[in-house]
Amino acid sequence: MKAFLIRKLLATLAALGLMTGVALAQQMKVTIAIGGAACLCYLPTVLAKHLGEYEKAGLNAEMVDFKGGSQALTAVLGGSADVVSGYFDHCVNLAAKKQHMQAFVVYDRYPGLVLVVAPKNAATIKSVKDLAGKRVGVSAPGSSTHYFLNFLLKKNGVDSNGVGVIGIGLGATAIAAMEQGSVDAAVMLDPAVTLLQGKNKDLRILSDTRTQKDTIDVFGGEYPGGALYTRADWIEKNPKVAQALTNAVVRTLKWIHSNTPEAIMAKMPAELVGADKALYLAALKNTLPMYSTTGLMDPKGAKAVLDVFSQSSPDVAKANIDLSKTYTNKFVEQAK
Repeated sequence: MKAFLIRKLLATLAALGLMTGVALAQQMKVTIAIGGAACLCYLPTVLAKHLGEYEKAGLNAEMVDFKGGSQALTAVLGGSADVVSGYFDHCVNLAAKKQHMQAFVVYDRYPGLVLVVAPKNAATIKSVKDLAGKRVGVSAPGSSTHYFLNFLLKKNGVDSNGVGVIGIGLGATAIAAMEQGSVDAAVMLDPAVTLLQGKNKDLRILSDTRTQKDTIDVFGGEYPGGALYTRADWIEKNPKVAQALTNAVVRTLKWIHSNTPEAIMAKMPAELVGADKALYLAALKNTLPMYSTTGLMDPKGAKAVLDVFSQSSPDVAKANIDLSKTYTNKFVEQAK
């Protein structure tokens, strides 16, 4: 009888192991390149992993972290990653170069970009015009932070060729560059902005796009930020993976808007939260209005991105871009 029970137990365990193996085999593999996982602008992508939403959607999702969005984009263009978690504006910029990239779920309603003056320069740099001849930090050259800087410079009559642009990353490296005076100002995102502000109460902010009002003040309308995007031909070949990714992000956005900032922070990896939990929490509270409630791309927002790039890039202005090809809402609509 005992031998029979042992055989039955082993058979049950073997069956469970086989089922687990089949389940793993059925999971669709996808590699997501992130333009800076520590940045709160990308939180929905990271949080989805720690909520188990990718797994629930049938995905085996691997995340690869980069210093900036331009490097994450390069990984996808080069074939070492499948999808970018980055800013939609890259899709518009690349359309001018006849490279067809498409966003399929938007998680940031606003870009959250902030132009900040280094603490030691607070008395001398009081406006964007004062950046002429100065060194300004961006996450990486060619990234959305760089595009935002160029837009503000042109808007304020400053020649971008007269400004030194330096890649400083988005997290601790950006804060260090600002505190050590390696740059005179920088385009930053939370939590870095709030962390720097916590140490420097008189921190001067020249431009802020973390809320609807601030975004409209800067761009004249809403302006989508972070999204999942990739090559249009990849989406055509992998619609099930695109749908699964969309399902996971849409569910994560719903979870974000139905939970407290404290609950959200508790789900994030300790290495991304950092030692100062109070400042991270403050930064998260500043960022929450930025996250989309639907995952949908607002056509007016996409148009605003095109208008901004048309002002600062002659190539975009003359490219006659078909915006409808730079994004799709069909996966979000199916997810809903």
